[in-house]
Amino acid sequence: MSGKLYLYPGSIRIWHLLNAVLIIGLIITGVSLQYAAKDPILLPFRVSITWHNIFGVLLSFNYALYLIAGFVTGNFRFYIIRQPRFWHRLFRQARYYAFGVFRGEEHPFHVSETEKFNPLQKISYWFVMFIFMPIVIVTGWGLLYPDLVAHVIFGVSGLHVTDIVHIIAGFILSIFLVVHIYLCTVGMKWGDAIKTISTGYHHPLNDD
Repeated sequence: MSGKLYLYPGSIRIWHLLNAVLIIGLIITGVSLQYAAKDPILLPFRVSITWHNIFGVLLSFNYALYLIAGFVTGNFRFYIIRQPRFWHRLFRQARYYAFGVFRGEEHPFHVSETEKFNPLQKISYWFVMFIFMPIVIVTGWGLLYPDLVAHVIFGVSGLHVTDIVHIIAGFILSIFLVVHIYLCTVGMKWGDAIKTISTGYHHPLNDD
């Protein structure tokens, strides 16, 4: 197969960049807040809390835009799990990332205009974008406006439970970001993934 596929329109690329910047900003300010009782390791407390709230609000609106655009443009069709033998293909994809890529094996998935994401990407994006992202956003608003949170949840302070859930979901998103960046370089030349998300064009030989 030769030629390039135009898979990522400018609107998606801009959203993706903004989402990445906001999440990185939330990670930096969030880590700073976790160590607020000690000497700041990254940013002072007042700076961290202010920018963490700003990033969080912007992320909420960016996510709402993602949901609206996904339905309007039909972009969510790429997330639908309807491939035959999906779980078998998921296992093959996971095995490739764990072992096959280091042995020079052929990539088990090939990007096309109808299938942008491999099975592992689909299921991970489902968990991240439709489970953990909403959890982070909802609990974040709860911490921003404590009066909206139940006073007691399962016999424990509702605010404390909200904070713990927010931290756990944020940690999972942080791990996903690191793994996402790493996997974008697997089986490709360094810089190809950046070129793809910058131009919107994907080369079939660089299936990631």
